[in-house]
Amino acid sequence: MNPRVKQVKVEEDYQLRLTFENNEVRLFDMKPYLSVGVFKRLKQPSAFRSVKTQLGTIQWKGGQGLCPDTLYEESKPFSGEESVVAVHEKQTVYKPGKRKK
Repeated sequence: MNPRVKQVKVEEDYQLRLTFENNEVRLFDMKPYLSVGVFKRLKQPSAFRSVKTQLGTIQWKGGQGLCPDTLYEESKPFSGEESVVAVHEKQTVYKPGKRKK
């Protein structure tokens, strides 16, 4: 049996940094899942960022989740050199200028 997840952090490009019960830190790429069924909803950055740990695995606000064995076996060791940037939503930036009459 593989170790269970004790912490999850959102990384850039739809990746998750997972810390397992054995203190191993691994990086899991969610991109291949985002075109499948219920995971399509996680393409929205705010939905993706809603991930939390739950009973040794992870779960999103919408109820999506993955088996902890899948998370462990399909993730790669995290070296710490990868960037730690959360997925951001597009923001509208107000630029002051002339108003049309």
